Amino acid sequence: MDDKVSDDYLGRIGCPTVSGADAETLRSLHRAHQMSVPFENLSIHLGEPIRLAEADLLAKIVTRRRGGFCYELNGAFAVLLSALGFEIERVAARVYEGTSLGPPFDHMALVVRTADGSGPWLADVGFGAHSTYPLLLEDNAEQRDPAGPFQVVPAPDGDLDVLKGSEPQYRIERRVRSIEDFVPTCWWQQTAPESHFRAGLICSLLTGDGRISLSGRTLISTTNGSRREDELADDAAVLAAYRDHFGITLDRVPQLVTSGNRR
Repeated sequence: MDDKVSDDYLGRIGCPTVSGADAETLRSLHRAHQMSVPFENLSIHLGEPIRLAEADLLAKIVTRRRGGFCYELNGAFAVLLSALGFEIERVAARVYEGTSLGPPFDHMALVVRTADGSGPWLADVGFGAHSTYPLLLEDNAEQRDPAGPFQVVPAPDGDLDVLKGSEPQYRIERRVRSIEDFVPTCWWQQTAPESHFRAGLICSLLTGDGRISLSGRTLISTTNGSRREDELADDAAVLAAYRDHFGITLDRVPQLVTSGNRR
């Protein structure tokens, strides 16, 4: 990433300057990213192929000002953090569905080491409603976050489970991965009828006092723990919501590709 793209990316998330590759900067970038770059699966329902090459990630998120799902959001965030001097490892995770685990490479997260020697940190800007700030990876104690209490606890085979409250979110394997390792599962998420990303439309952003989401035609606002749902009347209202709440300008409303079967 050259200096111009790095500057453009920082501008995209509202952090035009950074002070260094320390824990406080990482915290600021982590929160800012989730408040600026939506978690969304619109490309699948617009018929847009999702590619994980660095140039494609940056073009979509920085130039086109779109969002994405975990492989895209954490993939792009890793490129930015590396350019700023952080040490990054990409790790694979399996997402919990109740008490069972999804397939390998179901999710991608980041392990980040900072210049001030703190951490290592679990950074994840691509899991929807997750922690606002990075989590200490090797601290088993409860960690308080604006999104709730989190824990990172040992799991079998040297893996780690991430819990929100008492609910397990996903299981991380400790082996370092490359972005290319996630390409087959990313393709599966786009094309398989069983993929939950094909079963519904979602676009969601962290806000200063909660979260704003558009699920199909339902606009969901959560403010200080209070939830409101509004059904949007027509395509024009949906396109306006994407533009006004998420900064996404579309020329047509995404159409659900298939109801599929949830995993």
